[in-house]
Parts: sequence; C-alpha cells; structure tokens
Amino acid sequence: MDLNTIWFILIIIILTGYAILDGFDFGVGIIHLLNKSDEDRRLSINSIGPLWDGNEVWLVVGGGALFAAFPEVYATVFSGFYNAFIILLVMLLFRGVAIEFRSKSPLPKWRKFWDVCFSLGSLGASLIFGIALGNLARGVPLDSNKNITSGFADLLNPYSLLVGLTAVSLLTLHGAIYLVMKTEGETQKNISRHIKKMIFVFIFLYAVTTISTFIYQPHLLDVFKKNFWLGIIPLASLLLVLNIPREIHFGREFLAFLSSSGTIALLIGLVAVGIFPNIVQSFPDPQNSLNIYNSASTKSTLTTMLIIACIGAPLVISYTSVVYWIFRGKVKLDENSY
Repeated sequence: MDLNTIWFILIIIILTGYAILDGFDFGVGIIHLLNKSDEDRRLSINSIGPLWDGNEVWLVVGGGALFAAFPEVYATVFSGFYNAFIILLVMLLFRGVAIEFRSKSPLPKWRKFWDVCFSLGSLGASLIFGIALGNLARGVPLDSNKNITSGFADLLNPYSLLVGLTAVSLLTLHGAIYLVMKTEGETQKNISRHIKKMIFVFIFLYAVTTISTFIYQPHLLDVFKKNFWLGIIPLASLLLVLNIPREIHFGREFLAFLSSSGTIALLIGLVAVGIFPNIVQSFPDPQNSLNIYNSASTKSTLTTMLIIACIGAPLVISYTSVVYWIFRGKVKLDENSY
C-alpha cells in the first residue's frame, strides 16, 4: 500500500469520525423543537453541551489533512463549491451561537428564536453535507484544468438531493438514539415516541437511494463486480440498518447507537470504495478526474505529514475519550447548565 492510498484512507477515517460524532449533535438539533418544555430543551442542549465544539475539531483536522495530502482537491472543491461552503459556515455559525446565547436570557421569545436557529442550523448543515456526498458519488463536471464548471444550482440535482435527505434522516435518528441514552423520565419518553417514525423514514429513504444508485450511478458498483469480497460492506451496512429497530425494540439504546454509528461509517465507506482511486470524479468527462496520484503532494510531504499524524492522532483520540468518559451517564441540570 503506497502513501497516497494510506492518506486517502486516513482522510476517510477522519471525516467518518466527524460524521459520527458531530452527526448526533446535528440530530439532537434537528429534533430540538420536538421538545415542548423549556426544561426538555435545556436537557437536549446540555446533552451535547460539553461535546459539540470538540466534535467539530474533527472537521478542521479533515480539512487540514486534505490540504496537506491532496492540495489540488482542496483547491478545486473549495473554489468550485464556494457558495455551498459559505452557506454551510453560516449554518454552523448560527448553530454554535444558538447553543451559547440561548441561556443568556429567560425571555421565552429570546429562547424560542435561538431554538429555531439551533434546529435550522443543524438541519441545513446535515442537508449540505449529504448533498456534497451525493455529488462526490455522482461526479461533478471538471474541465482540463481541474476546475468545476457547474454552478451552485447544478449541485441540487435529484440524486444528490435524495442522498442529502437520506443523510438528514439518518443523522436525525442517530441524534434521537443519543438523546434517549442521555435522558430519562418524560424527556426520554417523548423522544422514544418519535423514534419508530424516524426509523421508518430512514429505511424508506435508504431503500430508495440504494435502488437509485443501482439504476443511475452504476459506476459506483464496478469495483464490487470485480471484487466480490467487497460485498461484505453493503451486506454489513444492511444488517446494521435492520439491527437499529431491533435494538430499540429491546431497549438497548447503546447498541442501537453503535449500529447507527456503524451505518454512517459503512455508507461513507461505500462511496469511498466506489470512487477509489478518484477523490473528485469528473462527470461526464472521467479523464479529468482528480485522483490520489494526480492531486497529491510530494512523497516527502506525505511522509512528513504521516509522521505528524502518527504523533497527533493518539493525542486527539485520548482527549476525545477522556471527555466522553467524564461526561458519561444521564444529563442533569444545575446552575452551570445552559
């Protein structure tokens, strides 16, 4: 395995970690308005209060790793999707500000405004990330200079929108399962009542997206036709999806959370395997695609960055593990809560 492939795998792992960790934050935000009382909404926010900003570090690390390892991809994606990134940043900004500002005043209108900002920011960011994943799977038009030639409206194609909606439904379910783990009493019962509907919506969209991929994006299946052993990935993904309602039925929320986390990881993995060795596929001109070789940094840069990653990764993982261990268990409100 060469350095280019190693860095491709590392970046996918980092972005998958971000999707799982910040994914339940987004899910909690999307369903935030389903909490009727102020106490329930405070419990919802405080369930992610000590974690959400640390989870977003993984996105920063992923962006930095992409810039260091594949600068051509970084330049193409960030310039070609400029408007989409600005909207994403606005969503993330309002979401973070809402978490911090909501508790600054007891006025109902003040809190309701920031509750709406929190939910819309979470929903919008989830949808944009899903649409981005759909476009990477589908391919975007690149010219011979590796520049994206499509506009913002072209990103909103039917397939990518379908992937975006599927991502929203999965992260909503992921966040709901997390909330059930972290709360108790009436708050927990309220969220539990909605989970079965969320499972139905996700499984329906998952099935429609899978069928659409077979019909409209057959290039993603080529690698699986050539390497039958890779079929274990979609099979494991399907089993995890079906295991979520099973674990919820038996009241094993933690196992359900692990299943939803595994589903997120495997769905991202399916796209990564399907487009490899490309990172940004060119559609309809595949010869213009950016892959792990024509967009990579020099071998010395990849080697140096790999050494740094081997030093830094254990530190980030250790910090994340300690924070999650400290704030384990059911969330409680006190004078220091949001």
